[in-house]
Amino acid sequence: MNVYHTPALLNESIDGLNIRPEGVYVDVTFGGGGHSREILKRLGKKGRLYAFDQDADVCRNRIDDPRFVLVKSNFRYLKNFLRYYNEEHVDGILADLGVSSHHFDDPERGFSFRFPGQLDMRMNRLAKKKASDVLNEYSQEELTRVFSSYGELKNAAKIASSIVKFRENATIESVNDFVGILQPFVFKDKEKKILAQAFQALRIEVNDELNALSDMLQQSLEVLKKGGRISVISYHSLEDRMVKNFFRSGNSQGEIAKDFFGNVQTPFKIINRKVIVPSEEEQAENPRSRSAKLRIAEKIVE
Repeated sequence: MNVYHTPALLNESIDGLNIRPEGVYVDVTFGGGGHSREILKRLGKKGRLYAFDQDADVCRNRIDDPRFVLVKSNFRYLKNFLRYYNEEHVDGILADLGVSSHHFDDPERGFSFRFPGQLDMRMNRLAKKKASDVLNEYSQEELTRVFSSYGELKNAAKIASSIVKFRENATIESVNDFVGILQPFVFKDKEKKILAQAFQALRIEVNDELNALSDMLQQSLEVLKKGGRISVISYHSLEDRMVKNFFRSGNSQGEIAKDFFGNVQTPFKIINRKVIVPSEEEQAENPRSRSAKLRIAEKIVE
C-alpha cells in the first residue's frame, strides 16, 4: 500500500506546540493526517482540532473523531473558517508546508519531473490556472520573474526566452515538454537540482503559495491566544525566510519596530533560536525530510 505522506519532524513539531489537553488547535496542512493524529493523541475529551486542506484527495484520510473537523479550504482563509465554527482564538497552529508525497508520486498531478504526464500542479483541482497555462500565457518578463524569484535560477531570463520560442510552434502541455525546454540549462552534476528548482517555481506560481503563506501567518497572529504557539515546517529558503522574518517581527518582510527607548517590538518569543532539522536517522528513513526546517514561536501579546 502506498503511504499518502510521511510527516517530517513529527514529534519535534508537536512537542513545540506544548499542547494543553483541553485546548483548541489547528493543523493548516492536513495532507495524510500524520500531524493531526499525533495532536489528537495528546488532546483530552474536551480538546478540539481543526484541519485545513484545499485538495479534495485528502478526504480519504479524514479522521473519525468527534474532536476533529476537516475544513476543505486553503489555509489563507484561516480566520474566516474559525469564525464560522465560532472559534475566535486557538491555543496552537501547526503548518507543514511541504508538498505531500502523494502529489509528487501521482503522475496525473504533474508535480514531479520524474513522471510523464500533464503539467497541472494545482493543489486545488477546482482552481482555473494550471502550470501549462502559466507556460503558455505568461509574457517573457513574467516568466523570468517566476523562475528568478521562486526558483532562484540564474538562467531565468534564458529559460523564459526558450519557453516563448517553443510555444511559437506548439503549446506546452506535458511534463516532458517542459523538461525538454529545460535540457540546455541542465548540467550533469546538478540535473535534479535545476529541474527541482524550475518545477518548484512553477508550482509556487500556480498555487500562489508565498502570498497564501503570508496571509496565513498574519492571521495566525490574530487568532492565537496569548501564550499560544505556532509550529512551522518549511522546505525551501523562500518559505523559511518568510517564517523567520515573521517570528522576529510580526510581519513577512521582517521590518523590525522599536519603541521610544529602542527596544525591539515583537509579538512573539522565539522558542528555538537554532532551526530544528531532522536527525540523521529520520533523513535515512524518510529522504524527503532532508530539507525540512522547523521554527516555533509563542505569542506574547494580547
